[in-house]
Amino acid sequence: MVYGPCGIHGLDDLVKKIGFLSFGHYQAIPGSRTPTARDALLQTIELAVAAEAIGIDGAAVRVHHFAPQLASPFPLLAAIAARTSRIEIGTGVIDMRYENPLAMAEQAAAADLISNGRLQLGISRGSPEPALRGYESFGFVPAEGMTDADMARSHAELFRAAIAGTPVAVSNPVMTGYSRGLAIEPQSPGLSERIWWGSGTRATAAWTAEQGMNLMSSTLLTEDTGVPFDQLQAEQIEIFHRAWKEAGHTREPRVSVSRSVLPITTDEDRRYFGGRAEDTRDQVGILDGARSRFGKSYIGEPHLLAEQLAADAAVQLADTLYLTVPNQLGVDYNARLLKTIADHIAPAIGWKPNQ
Repeated sequence: MVYGPCGIHGLDDLVKKIGFLSFGHYQAIPGSRTPTARDALLQTIELAVAAEAIGIDGAAVRVHHFAPQLASPFPLLAAIAARTSRIEIGTGVIDMRYENPLAMAEQAAAADLISNGRLQLGISRGSPEPALRGYESFGFVPAEGMTDADMARSHAELFRAAIAGTPVAVSNPVMTGYSRGLAIEPQSPGLSERIWWGSGTRATAAWTAEQGMNLMSSTLLTEDTGVPFDQLQAEQIEIFHRAWKEAGHTREPRVSVSRSVLPITTDEDRRYFGGRAEDTRDQVGILDGARSRFGKSYIGEPHLLAEQLAADAAVQLADTLYLTVPNQLGVDYNARLLKTIADHIAPAIGWKPNQ
């Protein structure tokens, strides 16, 4: 028995979803099928269309700044929304240190309305970026006594209030004939319940539950207890569900984890990934001064990957699995990869196509 969205239940009660997660790297180097930023953007849209046709549930993008990869998600998500009808769209994650909360609230609501309520928005404090204190270049400097993580949470709090319809400005009586609080426009009903916090520790998972946000956990945890990655992440998820229940929230939360799953079925797959044996083990290192554990990649023949994923403790507990797709290999390659996973691997964790 485990903690889950409805309290305590058996694993069979979880409705599993799978989505792809793209970092959107582009580079004009030999062999790259994504040499420019335009290619990265357009290919992400086309991959989302192809993924929906396969029956994949979600299309998410990673957001980084000062790097040759995806940075401004809302125009891209709106374009995906306009080309699709079923697939969830989202981020994994937006670094809130860089964001103007009210401008972001307007953009998020617009993208959600275009998608007809399919936006699943992942936000967080963010991870190390190429720029040193790059958020300061965007005009955001932590107040005295506040860390950059504190600032990210403050931005998130204002953003969430804004999308929930809280007045954040006062009307000008000269223009409106009255004086009262004004909320941002547009508003998109239900978006406030589809915000996810990217959590890298067990303590942050508990905080996420207390705040009433869904939990998003990646292939990196910024702590290490010596147990395998999937077990540490499963503990994180269980802590989240206990804290959610204790907080008394009435809605059902969602939990996602991400994995790198690379089935080898062709000589091309073998050339790209056959030599990455070191990726199939957890890695431990220092990140931002903290001992961190990095999850392994799943590389091999589909039937073996199906067995391994079905035994992954955190994948069992999560309702959503995001698959990080290889960068710069193009739409056709990644669509074939997703089709292989959908046909031969994902059913082993209880997934069914969204058709």
